[in-house]
Amino acid sequence: MAGASALLLGGCSADQPPPPKEDHQTAAPPIKGNWTIFDLLKSDLFYVAHRGSADNWVEQSWDAYANSVRAGARAIEISVNATSDGVLVCHHDPTTRRLSKESVTISRTTWAELSTIPNDAREWLGPSVEPKPIPRLSDVLDAFAETHVIFIEDKQGTNTGAVLDLMDTYKDSTSHFVWKQWAGSRQYDRPLARGYKRWGYFTTDIMYRIKELQARFDYLGVPTTASDNQVEALVGFGKPVVGWEVHTRSVRDRLSKLGVQGMMCANIPYLTKNVRAAADTFGSGVRAAGDLPWTTSKGWSYQPSFDLITSALTIGKAGIQSYVMGSMAPIEKDTYELSFELRWPDGLPAEADHVGIAFGQPDDSAYRVRVPSEVAGYHVIFRANGVLELFARQANSVEGTRLEAAPTTAAVPGQWMKFTVRVTPDRISVGREGLDIWDFEVQDSKYRGGYFSLCKNYNEGPPVQFRSITVS
Repeated sequence: MAGASALLLGGCSADQPPPPKEDHQTAAPPIKGNWTIFDLLKSDLFYVAHRGSADNWVEQSWDAYANSVRAGARAIEISVNATSDGVLVCHHDPTTRRLSKESVTISRTTWAELSTIPNDAREWLGPSVEPKPIPRLSDVLDAFAETHVIFIEDKQGTNTGAVLDLMDTYKDSTSHFVWKQWAGSRQYDRPLARGYKRWGYFTTDIMYRIKELQARFDYLGVPTTASDNQVEALVGFGKPVVGWEVHTRSVRDRLSKLGVQGMMCANIPYLTKNVRAAADTFGSGVRAAGDLPWTTSKGWSYQPSFDLITSALTIGKAGIQSYVMGSMAPIEKDTYELSFELRWPDGLPAEADHVGIAFGQPDDSAYRVRVPSEVAGYHVIFRANGVLELFARQANSVEGTRLEAAPTTAAVPGQWMKFTVRVTPDRISVGREGLDIWDFEVQDSKYRGGYFSLCKNYNEGPPVQFRSITVS
């Protein structure tokens, strides 16, 4: 039986149908191909849109799944919770707190009430991104279950039978569904009895049990925080391994080199295509694919904010920060000009404190000034007292080597300043424009990577803003 309306758990009245679908849910997007699990495994590298690629679209929404499919994803990942009246919904958390101002526990909330509480990811994706309704699981499966691969997880752990019953209603279901669960949980036998492949994902706290637990699963999941030895140990069992959750090209490349075949990916358009923009898109109020804070392991804690009035990005979180401009990388020319404007909008830091831009990095790994970083490169810093400097720094070093400096006029709160970095195969020049023009040039060819980041290099306030970033 192909397709299905929402399956309900016990206790739901049949004379209380769920609300009608949203307009955007009435038709599936254009779909090419008919992808199965076996098609994925034929590839040396495959991608799964984690929560519908949550770095790009409102996570777990119908819109996210549709857009990730449009972007070329052959597989998507869905977390499932059930409402108090038994409607299966696509939602990762047991409550709506993280994604809504209104916090309710899903298992204690009716579908009629939950359907009025949209997912709001503006804090992560940008202020121009509209909230999206929480979809019923059946709506998403009706659109994609027979054309794509779906990794599906019973997050509450109490809906296994209902989720499996719904999966069974779709054509060739065992070729399109993969049962997903934490490797330490115990539902693995029930999907096996129905003929489904099972993916068990390990967290760092149970990596010591991989030999014991891997036998329960057809495919294995390794966290991106695992060590190289841990990754290789999982790969060594000879089963397909999928890394999670992957945000950056550098993490993807590291895992792939260690033998990981699949990427449970939050950033589908960035990881699957190298499309470099020539300028930032801060004025749109939507974070571009590939632009990320230095860490994603702490949720949304370090995501900069957008100032739509000035088309600027504001970096104001406590601690030393960086923001990789993956949307504009890699720069593949050996001669280019990188321009940007910056200002302190609300007041100046201590006169020796500084901000700036790091460039020449070989990949999109985090590069933070004053903090050891995995990648080497250069950084240009501008101090509040007006000193402009260029440093080169080796990987894993705290201190860089100052190559050149120029004393310029001190910063003024609220005043924009424009800087330009010019790179040739053997030289780097740095300049600041203003009433006067200050610049210097050095002969150095050590680092020529194509990635760059915006940097705030002091622990406390005030915030710094960047805008008008271009590469030509």
